[in-house]
Amino acid sequence: MPVQFDEIEPYDQGLLDVGDGQLVHWEACGNPEGKPAVVLHGGPGSGCTPAHRRYFHPGAYRVVLFDQRGCGSSRPHAADPGTDLSVNTTGHLVADIERLRDHLGIDAWTVWGASWGVTLALAYAERHPERVTEMVLASVTMTRPADIRWLYHTMGRFLPEQWARFREVVPATERDGDLVAAYYRLLNQTADPGVRERAARAWCEWEDALLSLEDGWRPNPRYDDPLFRVAFSRIVTHYFHHHAWLDDGQLLRDAGRLAGIRAVLVHGRRDLGGPLDTAWQLAGAWPGAELHTVETGHGGGAAMTSAIVEATNRFAG
Repeated sequence: MPVQFDEIEPYDQGLLDVGDGQLVHWEACGNPEGKPAVVLHGGPGSGCTPAHRRYFHPGAYRVVLFDQRGCGSSRPHAADPGTDLSVNTTGHLVADIERLRDHLGIDAWTVWGASWGVTLALAYAERHPERVTEMVLASVTMTRPADIRWLYHTMGRFLPEQWARFREVVPATERDGDLVAAYYRLLNQTADPGVRERAARAWCEWEDALLSLEDGWRPNPRYDDPLFRVAFSRIVTHYFHHHAWLDDGQLLRDAGRLAGIRAVLVHGRRDLGGPLDTAWQLAGAWPGAELHTVETGHGGGAAMTSAIVEATNRFAG
């Protein structure tokens, strides 16, 4: 079995007007007559990459990828400080998925998500379970307040030098408070482009540091792009400052709504940024979900990729 399938190009793509002045970029790959699947990328705010296409057998699947509001090739882009993020919330993204499904004439589809994409996938499926046939979810997240605090506060105990640099960018009066809230203000409520750029660079350096203890880690080249840095950091702090507009524990509480939807959860045992107990709790609350633990971290690797491909192959029938 291949670790990933060969690279492919989209056979169709476009910009979908989803309202609020937002145009969401989407593409379709693989077999136009194949089993529909939708890809929900991580971040939030990172956008899709060509690698996302390669988790699905191109002869079996009609794979739909889209860049969530404000990132990737969607417009307006969050790198522009004038882009309004008040119309970029979890509820808006869930509605966008439904608009895209309806636009493409798809009745129901397999939902694939990774990292933040798992949180979005769960929010979507719990709202529209009749539109989901199966789910493949990797590096499971639920974006609870405790999960966010773990990432941007508690993880500093494992990476004290890097966390000290992350903390130093925040005004001295805010360093002992909520760092996500402080960065949100620096990135979204300041008119000084120099302040925004410094905060965006520091935020992305910390995001890189979170994965730096994993085998085979290399700095993320996407963070070299100043436009990507600003858009990504603006969006992710916007979402995490607002706890993704979810009640604490909401996705776990409502997991019973997913009964009847077959799912494979793939999670790395050495995922420090998203500890394994998150995936374990979800699997215990979701009838029909299988948890596959692999010896990797949050960023994945060959073992995680193989488990994902095995799941998409199985669901392809």
